[in-house]
Amino acid sequence: MCVCVCVCLCSNPVLLCILATFAVVTLAWYIRDSLKVDSITEKFVLVTGCDSGFGNLLAHQLDQKGFHVIATCLTEKGCMDLKAETSWRLKAVLLNVTDSSSIDSTVQFVHNETGSCGLWGLVNNAGRSIPVGPSEWMQMEDFRNILNVNLFGLIELTLKLLPLLKKARGRVVNVSSVMGRLVLTGGGYCVSKWAVESFSDSLRRDMRHFGVKVSIIEPGFFKTAVTNVNLIDADLRRLWDQLHIDVKETYGEKYLQNYMKAQSFAMSLLCSKDISKVTHCMEHALTARHPRSRYTAGWDARLIWLPISYLPSFMADFIVCALFPVPKEDRVACLNQVDVTNP
Repeated sequence: MCVCVCVCLCSNPVLLCILATFAVVTLAWYIRDSLKVDSITEKFVLVTGCDSGFGNLLAHQLDQKGFHVIATCLTEKGCMDLKAETSWRLKAVLLNVTDSSSIDSTVQFVHNETGSCGLWGLVNNAGRSIPVGPSEWMQMEDFRNILNVNLFGLIELTLKLLPLLKKARGRVVNVSSVMGRLVLTGGGYCVSKWAVESFSDSLRRDMRHFGVKVSIIEPGFFKTAVTNVNLIDADLRRLWDQLHIDVKETYGEKYLQNYMKAQSFAMSLLCSKDISKVTHCMEHALTARHPRSRYTAGWDARLIWLPISYLPSFMADFIVCALFPVPKEDRVACLNQVDVTNP
């Protein structure tokens, strides 16, 4: 078999040239992607959302590598736990990204810590997911609560730290989601992640003139507080309970129960426990000499969601809608159509 392949290649110089070019380009990309920055022990990195999940693990990883880590947490307990588990280089500070005065206080702290070095890395990881569900179930406040954390807080903190990032010719790493490429549910989460993608793309192009590189992390489904099914289900019940009776009637009595069952099944099937797949992407974006513009983490993101996002809209709609139950009114309409066409 190998002899036949070799003979075929030798008799077809064009094919041989194409394969050789592909091999050289692949090798060159791998070598370029593997190059690392120097003087890690002199660099400062700020990571938001370090109470748990991706941020917490990344703070530990960067601390072990020798970075000076400024880990921000929403709670005192988060700060105390990190300080107890890491080296003297890590500084844990309280930060509420929805509070401008809290952001200003953190920016001043970073300025005092970094001095003339500037800030090498900013990892915007803090975020929330709930409420998620049908958009009709949401109030404006539900959208604001998510956008204030996932988008406006991220933008405000980034803009206020840009002078320090430009001084270090550093990195901005924004955590988006595969749902920043494909909408799987209603509410503010997908809206915020699509906006993070847009902001990051524009920032990357603006900052390239100053040596600041911007990367986007697009995780699939992982077991973190963001994908906690109990919290999501409890909030779905809250949304359902506040709906007008007429709206509930259009969905039907069993819709909520069926929706939660479908969501729970999908989460149990897709959520990976290995969150290091995401933090390794973040670490590469901070340590690689040539970081990538986008990082996709998780088998489901690579094999399911991203491929679906490239399909025509009617095909993507069919697949995504098949994941969720059908409202009562749509079922009635379908039955009426069947009755008309088959008297």
